[in-house]
Amino acid sequence: MSKVMSLHDAIAKYVKSGDSLCFGGFTTNRKPYAAVYEIVRQGLTDFIGYSGPAGGDWDILIGEGRIKAFINCYIANSGYTNVCRRFRHAIEKERSLLVEDYSQDVIMLMLHAASLGLPYLPVSLMQGSDLVNKWGISKEVRETIAKLPNDKLVEVENPFNPGEKVIAVPVPRLDTAIIHVQKASINGTCSIEGDEFHDIDIAIAAKKCIVIAEEIVTEEEIRKDPTKNSIPQFCVDAVVHAPHGAHPSQVYNYYDYDPAFYKMYDKVTQTEEDFKAFTKEWIYDIKNHDEYLDKLGASRLAKLKVVPGFQYAAKLVKEEK
Repeated sequence: MSKVMSLHDAIAKYVKSGDSLCFGGFTTNRKPYAAVYEIVRQGLTDFIGYSGPAGGDWDILIGEGRIKAFINCYIANSGYTNVCRRFRHAIEKERSLLVEDYSQDVIMLMLHAASLGLPYLPVSLMQGSDLVNKWGISKEVRETIAKLPNDKLVEVENPFNPGEKVIAVPVPRLDTAIIHVQKASINGTCSIEGDEFHDIDIAIAAKKCIVIAEEIVTEEEIRKDPTKNSIPQFCVDAVVHAPHGAHPSQVYNYYDYDPAFYKMYDKVTQTEEDFKAFTKEWIYDIKNHDEYLDKLGASRLAKLKVVPGFQYAAKLVKEEK
């Protein structure tokens, strides 16, 4: 059965305000920007965001005031913005965002535990650090948000080694995962080339999963080499064909990240006024992903195409002004 649908319809059907939401990718790698833009256009809000290393995808939602609580380890457009600016503004200036901070290794293990259906996760990581003692979201506030656990963590005794203390952390209960992939079949089998990050875990863990694909192929084609496939079709609810749907981030074997766009985003996110002008120009005034690609232009996208053997755009000038 074909699961192919438009980006608009996939977001409208499988993303709801208030969802516990998680994106695939890593800072500037395979981030589902086309889906983020569509979420913003449709006015969806009040998300509980769970993220591994995040980038501008989450920064846009934070800047637009769409995140109720953000569970994260760090957020940066690596190489362009050390800490995403709208996130930083929400924390330092507005103090408007509920944020809980775990170490990167613990966040990734929490998402893996979610895929395994574990009730909680015992770790020895973070012990001895302020990540244990300082909570970004207090127990009192947590108790008012149904989709958040009441505790950031609990110190427990290792039952197999009496006297040894470990940290028990909660396991995310994800409503929706959105993942950008290189190839997907019409039935939802996905091939991820290069690093898979936490994407397979969240595809398995989430109640609903949307994949955005550079290419859509037949089931027969994608099954020719099953060793190259990453996500099984039974995990996927919707398949969206959106070439360059991860722009301005990079997609291994397809295109590099867009330095000029990232530098522009770094500049316009320094002030609320410029950020609002950016979202108007690049999100609200654009009807859909096709119009976004038209605005970028074919020559710009062609310069980002990777060179076989290098797997990046060999002639791309990373530091152009």
